[in-house]
Amino acid sequence: MLLFQLPEDVLFLVLSYLDPRSLCRLSQACKRSYQFISRDVVWRKIAKGIINTGLTRQGIDSCPSIPLKDRVRVSHNWIHGVCRKEVLLKWKINLLPWIQLDCDVLYLSQAANISAYHLRAEGGKLQKNQVALFKGHQEDVCRFTLTDTHLISAGGDGKIILHDKGSDYSVEYYGHDQEVNCIDCKGGVIVSGSRDKTAKIWALTPDRFGQCLHTIPMYDRVWSVAISPSVCTFVTGTACCENFAPLRIWDTERCHLVSCLGTEFRRGAGVLDIIYESPFQLLTCGYDTFIRYWDLRVCSRKCVMEWEEPHDSALYCIKSDKNHMIASGSSYYGVVRLWDKRQTRCLQMFQLAPTTSSPVYSLCFNSTHLYAALASVLYSLDFRTAGSQSWK
Repeated sequence: MLLFQLPEDVLFLVLSYLDPRSLCRLSQACKRSYQFISRDVVWRKIAKGIINTGLTRQGIDSCPSIPLKDRVRVSHNWIHGVCRKEVLLKWKINLLPWIQLDCDVLYLSQAANISAYHLRAEGGKLQKNQVALFKGHQEDVCRFTLTDTHLISAGGDGKIILHDKGSDYSVEYYGHDQEVNCIDCKGGVIVSGSRDKTAKIWALTPDRFGQCLHTIPMYDRVWSVAISPSVCTFVTGTACCENFAPLRIWDTERCHLVSCLGTEFRRGAGVLDIIYESPFQLLTCGYDTFIRYWDLRVCSRKCVMEWEEPHDSALYCIKSDKNHMIASGSSYYGVVRLWDKRQTRCLQMFQLAPTTSSPVYSLCFNSTHLYAALASVLYSLDFRTAGSQSWK
């Protein structure tokens, strides 16, 4: 084709005006057009403008091994709710499981233990045998968090346990007087929150390993914590049962209160999950049925955007692709919702357990799969289906 005899920079400019369907049709014209249009640079602008392609708002690519053309095709399925639901694991008693995804390893807490499973490359399913099992708690694990080298768990027994991911070595200590509901770790700092109405800061550096640096009286049960990517501050989310703002930002080094987020929360509107997208932007959710988006550069007294759960259900967990998409887990019938931040209404809804009224206690996703943990089952939604060809 004469079109592909143009200089590359001119050709990239021409192709930038085409939508995905037109690009795919043009790629079928000849071998040279197919090879040229398969380049990631052709698809980057499109990929940044749609949901869950692995490109963050800052331009970071979280899964560079997968061609952007393929990720755009799968993103089309996320947008239209085209997926295949599968049961990955079942257990006999109702639990409060928590899951985390680290590359191709899925970590799952069940009662007092945390299991690690490799994901099969061909289908996103769990390999049959565990690759690791982390023990040590006498009561259920409430939350855990991951670093490059450690898994740090918080339990109903008041203990915090630091597990080495590459060996059987672990260090445990009693962090709180009651159950430790939440924990986060970044930059050699651990922050924990408890039912005993305190938040604590711990050191993970070799010279002060496991040392409690500060204890902050919160005067309310702490349900969630999150450390800023800058590590200079952290946020606590409380039960909102006392006369204190449920969302508060603290200075990590001095433990001084920096600011309170929001001004009007109804009593009992506890904050169950917090995630940072950047040092200045974070998302929160909880019992008041809203997802709220905060930008600290604009104002801390009012969120810049909010989305309400349509069925007035509490929101137990949220995850973000750090670009346009949010996934949330509701308190009834295993409802998972996908949200596009540029829209006010829910993008897609998946009812994972229509016959049992189980919350989605935890969820996570990559560019092709979403994993959701309910009281007695772990589900996956596979978005790599034949329907992804519909825009070709």
